[in-house]
Amino acid sequence: MKLYRTRQGTVCEANNQYYLLSKSWEQTINHSKLHSKLKKEIEGLNPNSSAADLILTDLLPPIDTQEVWAAGVTYFRSKEARMDESKNSGASVFYDKVYDAERPEIFFKANPQRVAGHNHLIRIRKDSTWNVPEPELTLFICSEGTIEGYTIGNDMSSRSIEGENPLYLPQAKTYDGSAALGPCLYVPEKPLPANTGIHLTISRNGADIFKGSASLNQMKRSLPELVSWLTKEMSFPSGVFLMTGTCLVPGDGFTLMCEDVVKIEIDNIGVLINTVE
Repeated sequence: MKLYRTRQGTVCEANNQYYLLSKSWEQTINHSKLHSKLKKEIEGLNPNSSAADLILTDLLPPIDTQEVWAAGVTYFRSKEARMDESKNSGASVFYDKVYDAERPEIFFKANPQRVAGHNHLIRIRKDSTWNVPEPELTLFICSEGTIEGYTIGNDMSSRSIEGENPLYLPQAKTYDGSAALGPCLYVPEKPLPANTGIHLTISRNGADIFKGSASLNQMKRSLPELVSWLTKEMSFPSGVFLMTGTCLVPGDGFTLMCEDVVKIEIDNIGVLINTVE
């Protein structure tokens, strides 16, 4: 099942049928065993053909009051990239250490006002000279601490700022338009398979300038492991989103430019497209 947040309410897609749910977004998603709850709820509803149109014309990012957090250095390629960007500052050793450490890197990414949705604009910092998108499987974790759904995330990163000094990480990661989520919240009956594919395409002036693919099984840490560290000493009454890291990092000679189009696709979930402002 897929849930879409629109200005007119929550749309549920199941078996190629669309249903308009009466509850708010938060009331709909913040449940353990969400798939079974949704299945029971739509059994008493009639399909609504106009609900599908709302997805095309009225779509919002799949987040309401929740925070967005992120995990870093969960893939070997990410470790390499972070070490390379920080080699001049002498901080590269820390990324090597955290890759092998028991405790992962987890940081605050965005509040809802800084999150763009599908076909919305994302931003690069004007005081950064090296900017990249980071395509990431993003978990929705309910207030009880269980993984209930998945979405596509774009963790926009200012690599020149973070590379200058690791203490600048919050400025490199958190700013207006620094994150995108969408297009939906995917709520499967079973967890995503380990071979789930993640695909990134960046286009400029109508031509593809970067393409890459990775799979979830390249991640060193497990998803439940990341969730356990995030929720160890923090509660999230409305639930929380967790970006899980990236294995797709464009080379050192690449930086985003205004009007670039970033397309991220994750198997079973869909496609998230954003244009750089």
